[in-house]
Amino acid sequence: MDHRKKHYMRHTGDNMPETMDRVKSSMQQVPNAIPKVIRRTGGANSLELEKENFERGQAVSINKAINTQEVAVKEKHARTCILGTHHEKGAHTFWAAINRLPLSSNAVLCWKFCHVFHKLLRDGHPHVIKDSMRNKADLTDMSRMWGHLSEGYGKLCSIYLKLLITKMEFHIKNPRFPGNLQMSNRQLEEAGENDVNNFFQLTVEMFDYLECELNLFLSVFSSLDMSRSVSVTAAGQCRLAPLIQVILDCSHLYDYTVKLLFKLHSCLPADTLQGHRDRFQEQFKKLKSLFYRSSNLQYFKRLIQIPQLPENPPNFLRASALSEHISPVVVIPAESSSPESEHLVETEDLVDTDVPVLPAPLETKFDDLFGTSAAIDPFNFNNQNGMRKDDKDRLIEQLTKEIQALKDELESFRLESGRLCQALRGRVNELEAELAEQSHLRLQAAGESEFLRAELDDLRRVREDTEKEQRSLTEIEKKAQANEQRYTKLKEKYSELVQSHADLLRKNAEVTRQMTVARAAQDEVDAVRKEMQDKVKAAQEAAGRQEQKQREHLEEMQRELLSSRAELDSIKTVMASSQQSSEALGTQLAALESEKAALVESLSKTETELAVRGEDLERVQTSLASERESGVKTAEALQNQLNDKESREQALESQLVAARWSSLQGAVEEAERIIQDSLAQIDDPAHISCTSSADYLASRCQASLDCVDKLHTARDAFLADDTGVFQLLKVVTQCGHLVGDTIVQGSATSHMVPVEQADVLSESVKACGTEALVLLGHMKKRESLTTADNSKLKATLQTMLASAEKLRPRGLELQQGELGDLVEQEMAATSAAVESAAARIEEMLNKSRAVDTGIKMEVNERILASCTDLMTAIKKLVLSSKDLQRDIVESGRGAASTKEFYAKNSRWTEGLISASKAVGWGATVMVDAADLVVQGKGKFEELMVCSHEIAASTAQLVAASKVKADKDSSNLHRLQQASRGVTQATAAVVASTKSGKSQIEDKDTMDFSSMTLTQIKRQEMDAQVLVLELETRLQKERERLGELRKKHYELAGVAEGWGADGEGSG
Repeated sequence: MDHRKKHYMRHTGDNMPETMDRVKSSMQQVPNAIPKVIRRTGGANSLELEKENFERGQAVSINKAINTQEVAVKEKHARTCILGTHHEKGAHTFWAAINRLPLSSNAVLCWKFCHVFHKLLRDGHPHVIKDSMRNKADLTDMSRMWGHLSEGYGKLCSIYLKLLITKMEFHIKNPRFPGNLQMSNRQLEEAGENDVNNFFQLTVEMFDYLECELNLFLSVFSSLDMSRSVSVTAAGQCRLAPLIQVILDCSHLYDYTVKLLFKLHSCLPADTLQGHRDRFQEQFKKLKSLFYRSSNLQYFKRLIQIPQLPENPPNFLRASALSEHISPVVVIPAESSSPESEHLVETEDLVDTDVPVLPAPLETKFDDLFGTSAAIDPFNFNNQNGMRKDDKDRLIEQLTKEIQALKDELESFRLESGRLCQALRGRVNELEAELAEQSHLRLQAAGESEFLRAELDDLRRVREDTEKEQRSLTEIEKKAQANEQRYTKLKEKYSELVQSHADLLRKNAEVTRQMTVARAAQDEVDAVRKEMQDKVKAAQEAAGRQEQKQREHLEEMQRELLSSRAELDSIKTVMASSQQSSEALGTQLAALESEKAALVESLSKTETELAVRGEDLERVQTSLASERESGVKTAEALQNQLNDKESREQALESQLVAARWSSLQGAVEEAERIIQDSLAQIDDPAHISCTSSADYLASRCQASLDCVDKLHTARDAFLADDTGVFQLLKVVTQCGHLVGDTIVQGSATSHMVPVEQADVLSESVKACGTEALVLLGHMKKRESLTTADNSKLKATLQTMLASAEKLRPRGLELQQGELGDLVEQEMAATSAAVESAAARIEEMLNKSRAVDTGIKMEVNERILASCTDLMTAIKKLVLSSKDLQRDIVESGRGAASTKEFYAKNSRWTEGLISASKAVGWGATVMVDAADLVVQGKGKFEELMVCSHEIAASTAQLVAASKVKADKDSSNLHRLQQASRGVTQATAAVVASTKSGKSQIEDKDTMDFSSMTLTQIKRQEMDAQVLVLELETRLQKERERLGELRKKHYELAGVAEGWGADGEGSG
């Protein structure tokens, strides 16, 4: 007994923690764990035995989790498999057991395997994904095999296997993402490596990943009969159980996708990400619907708390919407399993938790485990000569049981605390989500209350105005009836105008479509032509390379032949020298008798060498003859190939010539269609409402003349060398578009001029179209292409150009050299006017502060402050306009001077001068109006009108400045920002004026409480008289405004050249 205790202590003292773990593992299987511990620690095969027990336990758990019964996988078996991967640090044992299962013959078995494998990929050891990639091909084949079934578990298995393969590929490609997809925001940022391309690609992969998850979700729901309570049946739970893992994956993928899309929208243009947004919208709708349907199933209510997505998807075009995004949190409630019904398994020492405990006595169990032979096992205590347990053994057993009980209790406490922590963590997440939602709702409620409060104030003011105007309502109703009749007539006229405008828009769209089709046809012709040229060039290069190789081979053979002949001559020379040496030896034979034997031997060697060299010579001659024959055959073959290539080149050349001519005919026909369409447009009654200016017509005529000259040059180049067809095609298409546009603009310009000049211009337009069609008709035929004359077309275009020059407006009565100086003077005067206005406003503000008090001082300060901001914005606008004009002049004048540039672009220059004058005048008038308002002598309405006039003048200045500006110019962007600042400042002036007006009117409200009935009646009569006077005056002012507008239109028509006909005819 002492020996046994010493043996136990010696093996357990060095590694006490490991031994205690093994004791715990053993006690879960047999009542008395001490003998098993002794066996494990006493032999050299302890590791193998432990490995065998681990593999046997894993196999039992896998077989119990993955079987053919149509019930959900038990959580304890799946957890045993998960912990086994952590113990093994991989999935080798799992796949060794799986490979023995007939997954391809039973769909339910394959479905439950997919469920367990999904759990392992999420919660197992990180090496599970790498170990499982070796079986990717088998999983792919299995998915393809099950995909042939259109219903039942077969189709579901195929979709599930595709999802698992996609999941493995995603995690292999993105190793930073764990299997359960739980990452912090910082880890998500690191996954993209601060590269927008990586974030873009990662978002696409997440879309594909989430698409597979949603496909499985939809397939499972579509395979169930939702009209019955399928979630409470075993078959329904078998299909619904894997969706818990899908819900966990989808919640993280949705959250990361939203964050990545906000990240991409902060780095890339919105148009680039349109596809991402469309795909997210589609997946958002599916996921929201599936989450809602799942949350209503009884099966999920006790296993998982499914989050609900917001009503609308996030607005990625608004960066602040990211703060409103709430990450969906999936909460898994505490499990109802107890330690009695389910054994807890440690990660470091996994055993089979389902091995039944045999109710045999201790001695029988000990014999079964360790044998009964005393010779083999010295610790055989079942022998009849054995000793009984002493008190120490019983004490050890008792203490071991107490330790085990305490460990079980500690594990139960630890499990309970973990469950409580998980439940509390889930509750905290829920409360945080509710808090964020409540905060968002509170902000919305505050904004709505503020908006409602403002609306209530407006309604109160409207009610007061209504009460004041209700007295005069009876008389206004009579006029309203007459106005209603006039309105009905105007509405009918407006409907006619809208219909005609719609017809014009449809016509314009049709013309645009035809032009697009023409451009597409031209691009296709160019592509075919380029492809044929590339093929011909490649064939020529290949033939050249092959011919060069054959020439080099022939030259090399000739060089070898020459070297062989030289070697043959040298051999002959050696033979001659050998014969001479033999004769010399014969003459000296008498004197050198002693050397005879050596000479004879030398002679025999020489003869042997000569024989060998003769044989070599014969072989060389034979090889030369064969090589000469093969060279002749090769040369003949190459010559045949060269002839074939020449014939193919000639055929391709003929095809290319035909293609060039057909493409030219297509371009000419398209140009004819464009011109014919333009001629048809000018005869269309709807075209009568179209107008154009003489300046634009002159520019179109000049462009058409230049293009006609290019057409003549390109025609001559094509006749000299037909490879220049590309330039001719380009010029023909361009000429068709330009001449067609000139015809349309000429007809539109004729609508703006007197009848006589309009008839002359219309005739010139029609003659231009006729001559253009004649010229294009000659170019369609080979025989008439050389004789095609463009002089008549040029003559008609020059006639139209001369007419357009006559119709041009006279403009300002200034010399061309004075326009540049006038622009600078007007811009300087505008700046000075703005500076003066700002100084006057500051002076008025100081005076108001010194004189006024109370509400009047507050109103004056607010109005003058808004006027000061407006002057600052106008000053910034004028400076930005100067910078932009300087860029326009520098980029457009070329070698000419600034004054010459202004003179060349006189219409644009006059527009700048007019806009500058309007801005300076508006600033001065607004300051005068503000001065009168502050003094109490002016009207608030005058200040509002001045503000609107300044906004219009600045808009005119911006439009005149940006006409010739580059759209990518930084000064243009600054000018547009300054224009928006002026608009905002104008709105602020109007708002402050309205607010001040309402405050003053509220202060001056009359009090009728102290007046008698007679006084009130008298006041009422006076008010009615005043209303009638004001209505009469209003009618007169409206008539006066109409006359002013008519006069303004007449003056504007003169400035645009509408009245130039009288001068031209006189």
